[in-house]
Amino acid sequence: MSSVLSNFDNWKKFLGDRVEAAKKLGIDEDAISKLAYEIGSFLDQKVDPKNNEERVLKELWDVGDEADRKTMARLMVKLADSNT
Repeated sequence: MSSVLSNFDNWKKFLGDRVEAAKKLGIDEDAISKLAYEIGSFLDQKVDPKNNEERVLKELWDVGDEADRKTMARLMVKLADSNT
């Protein structure tokens, strides 16, 4: 997975593919956003950003409250979805 994280375009495509697969399984957008929030929390705690874009996202995540983070997660799902 480290190769996916090393390039932001690869990361967006990876996320987009996963969002598309989840939708094909019948998972609704709210559930996908909740999962994105959980993944964001995990990445914030366990993964060092691999590029400038990920560092900006981490810094925004760190200064945001829970509502801000949920918004970021929904926006990342939308961004990923637009890259499929």
